[in-house]
Amino acid sequence: MLYDTIYNKLNYPDIMSNSNFKSGYSDVNGIKMYYEICGEGKPLVLIHGGGSFIQTSFGNLIPYLVNHRQIIAMDLQAHGRTGDRDADLSFKQDADDIAMLLKNLGIKKADFLGFSNGGQTVIELALRYGDFINKLIICSALYKRDAAAPEFWKGFENAKLEVMPQNLKDEFLKVNNNKSALQNMFDKDVKRMKNFKGWSDEEISSIKFPVLIMTANNDVGSPEHAVEMYRYISGSELVILPGNHGEYLGAIDLLSGRKWKQTYSVEIIVDFLNK
Repeated sequence: MLYDTIYNKLNYPDIMSNSNFKSGYSDVNGIKMYYEICGEGKPLVLIHGGGSFIQTSFGNLIPYLVNHRQIIAMDLQAHGRTGDRDADLSFKQDADDIAMLLKNLGIKKADFLGFSNGGQTVIELALRYGDFINKLIICSALYKRDAAAPEFWKGFENAKLEVMPQNLKDEFLKVNNNKSALQNMFDKDVKRMKNFKGWSDEEISSIKFPVLIMTANNDVGSPEHAVEMYRYISGSELVILPGNHGEYLGAIDLLSGRKWKQTYSVEIIVDFLNK
């Protein structure tokens, strides 16, 4: 079966053989966007991080969430199995692409979970596509540059593909066996973060949906930044978990072959969605 290798490596159950599993490509603003749908119930849209795609960000998480929701996930522009356009990456464009994909799929309202760069995209969705949104889960995201240490930003100045986690490179090539596409994704992700400007406090304060902010105590953004976001988004909830960036969601680049143990994150997510 297509992509069996990555599913097996990530301990991903055979969701693809389930009768309610669907995958395909949709014409989205000039690119072919790959998507997957599985499970039943209210839709939950998952948005992966930079340098990643559906399975590398969420391969450990989906098998748990699929028991509670219909899961809709996609590979964003230039990532994984999705095509590219002759334009830089931007969170606005990702938000436009996701909104168009949902229209194409006939999804009128959903909950959203965005991790890392996907969390930045969720912020953009909240500001520009509120009609689609019930609830938001913002995971390990930054809304301004001073959320992260200066060393983090300096790392983008002369970043080379060699610094990308090897398991992310390996898994990309298993679903898109094109080294030029891998280099292109890396270069575009680096450029986007190098030029990251973020959002104003006023823009963040304008988000009025139920929001859960999740982060780790040793994340890219500081715990203080997560608290600040929590203070600005009225009525939001905040969870700070032990570990590193994405570890609490089972993102594979942080696990480095170790078993994902923080499955209690699923209960936190489901409890928030069901309130």
